Amino acid sequence: MTQEAIRPGSRAATWLARLSFALVLSVVAVVAVEAGLRSLVMLAAGLVAAVVSLAAAFWFLSRSGALRWLSLALLVAAPVALIVVYALHSLLWVALVAAAGWLLAGMTARAALAGDRGEWRMPEYPVRRPARHPFLIMNPKSGGGKVGRFDLRRKAEGLGAEVFLLDGPGLVDVAGVARTAVARGADLLGVAGGDGTQALVAGIAAEHGIPFMVITAGTRNHFALDLGLDRDDPAACLAALSDAVELRIDLGVIGGRTFVNNASFGAYAEVVEDPAYRDDKVGTTLGLLPDLLQGHRGSRLTVATDGAEISAPNALLVANNPYGTGDIAGLSRRSRLDRGVLGVVAVRVDSARQAAGLLRGRRAAGLHVLTAREVTVTAGTDHASTEQVPVGIDGEAVLLPVPVRCAVRPQSLRVWVPRDRPGVPAPKPELDWARLRQLAGWGAG
Repeated sequence: MTQEAIRPGSRAATWLARLSFALVLSVVAVVAVEAGLRSLVMLAAGLVAAVVSLAAAFWFLSRSGALRWLSLALLVAAPVALIVVYALHSLLWVALVAAAGWLLAGMTARAALAGDRGEWRMPEYPVRRPARHPFLIMNPKSGGGKVGRFDLRRKAEGLGAEVFLLDGPGLVDVAGVARTAVARGADLLGVAGGDGTQALVAGIAAEHGIPFMVITAGTRNHFALDLGLDRDDPAACLAALSDAVELRIDLGVIGGRTFVNNASFGAYAEVVEDPAYRDDKVGTTLGLLPDLLQGHRGSRLTVATDGAEISAPNALLVANNPYGTGDIAGLSRRSRLDRGVLGVVAVRVDSARQAAGLLRGRRAAGLHVLTAREVTVTAGTDHASTEQVPVGIDGEAVLLPVPVRCAVRPQSLRVWVPRDRPGVPAPKPELDWARLRQLAGWGAG
């Protein structure tokens, strides 16, 4: 049965909800019967291991010297000790069965709640005719040389596109190249490269009201994935030149420039702004994080949104549309890029106790997950304001004058994508056990 067939109130949703509760009760029964009073040992040991692991992870990131490596040892030892405790009490198989039961219960619960997601697909609009003068900018170094490996230039030119290679010498004014192409009559702009280059050219396409296309020749291709494009075969994206549909999506705006994915402030932005980061990512990150997390380095951020103010987060992410609910902070994929809002995730963890508190998920004291139409970020030290703050914009480190204002331009970009493409997977619904009880027919509607 497809997820589309599981509608709220349908028999499938009802029985899946009931199966979820049955699995939970089965887990409780197995643990109670097989473990008896020893189930208290299982619960206590599991909670202690989880708390110790999160605290040790915080100490490892926020301390240096011998304490850092002792914390790493503790981080590794905690789950090992948990397994040993379960084994000594002959509870290891019970723990494995319980874990499997909880996993199956979660899967059936999400399947039952799938109908509550609403319309998660972006609408597609027909393209009446192909572009007459498409202009594609390709970075031959991006993604480890995908432009050459997939013969993208020749294939694009064979479909009637003009191709500009970013092969130097020196830095190339990508915005200037795109503007010149539009002035010469280009009626479509496209990029085979990283998200930062895509955002820059996308802003120019939106400014002139012409369509934009993405070719998955970058390293991670986050934007392309959220458009449902084929990450494994960049050449498949060229089908948008001949058989396309149009998506009308939002653009994020920060400090006068556009972003397609997100803008990050705080610890991450401070790290990537350091000149040493490019040559030694891990070493630079581990070297800077202790001072950043303890407040000895970096600016103290203040974040103002439409309806909330967040003080001194260690890290802030402002996204062009909110990410899904695939993990503790809600950072996974975006099934829609046309909701006209920014996704905001702010994290403040300055003690091992707060790190352990992340077990509460979105209810954690140091975690804020919300949406807004505008976000304003100011920065300073304990004694004075700061004139500039580092920001990571679609993975590129820049310095921006404060206050930094982020906004969204709803459906300002027309993106052409191939009609035949992998698409975006359905987002995972949040686990809402009260709602699940209603679907099972055991609660008020």
